[in-house]
Amino acid sequence: MIETKNLTKKFGNFTAVENLSLSIDHGESYGFLGPNGSGKTTTILMLLGVLKPTSGEVKIEGQSVQTDSFNLKKKIGVVAEYQKYYDEMTAWEYIQFFADLYEVADKEAKANLLFDRLGLEKWKNVLIKGYSTGMQKKLGFARALIHSPQLLILDEPVSGLDPFSITQVRELLLDVKSKGCALLISSHILSEIEKLVDRVGIIYKGNLIAQDTMQGLRHMVGQRNYLQLSFKTINQAQIQNFADLSFVKKIETKSNQLKLFIDQDTEEYRAEIGQLILKNDLVVLELEKKEPNLEETFITITENNFKQIADQVSSTGEKNE
Repeated sequence: MIETKNLTKKFGNFTAVENLSLSIDHGESYGFLGPNGSGKTTTILMLLGVLKPTSGEVKIEGQSVQTDSFNLKKKIGVVAEYQKYYDEMTAWEYIQFFADLYEVADKEAKANLLFDRLGLEKWKNVLIKGYSTGMQKKLGFARALIHSPQLLILDEPVSGLDPFSITQVRELLLDVKSKGCALLISSHILSEIEKLVDRVGIIYKGNLIAQDTMQGLRHMVGQRNYLQLSFKTINQAQIQNFADLSFVKKIETKSNQLKLFIDQDTEEYRAEIGQLILKNDLVVLELEKKEPNLEETFITITENNFKQIADQVSSTGEKNE
């Protein structure tokens, strides 16, 4: 759906994006992450044809954004972090206006479906200036989806939404994804991105330094699954007994809580841990196997591995894998 090759954007002597190459397939959900100022927004603006690249190319469905920008916009829906609306229109008038621009067939049925899915049905005839921030954000989703785009670009899509609205939006996005729409999502709310994406790309100082599935990213930075145990009380000698278990590679402690980092393929730990708990007469409040989440993985990469990964990809010449 999206393919970029050696995409570069310079502003004078400053390079905002450098030789960025990525691809996103139909029906794939891609998380595009990076610290503030890393080049995410510049990249998105080039994908949309708003900014002209200094060099390199962007293709959507094989068509060049530089030469076919107008026609390609019909295939794209966008939800930006900050959006402007026509406040003197009702929400219904607003969506019908955009449906006419996109020449949407059966526009009223599609609009009614979106209003219903987003919980806006009761307020569709209210002026937009009377909408709350969250309602306006959901109206932005209706506008982005009214023409059934094949690519949806989302910048901080759930900011300003309450937990119930986030769930509504997530279910809607998973539904359009299941029908073949590709999603490119940029957000700092990593817990929500993790529920939506198939792959993650991390950009830093204009360079795509990591791109993989969540499992692949964890492997890249050497993260392990861990067991989280909480006890009523536990002493240092008992903690050491857990640290001495053969499958425990590292242990972290906080008060009466332990994190045991284990081999990825270890499945027999339950019996040994159970025996150790009984032997030490420990009262267990919690025992749960966990995987590092996207936020933990992102922090690990950004704090500890940028230089290491940058050096590695520089030596191999493979910035995208």
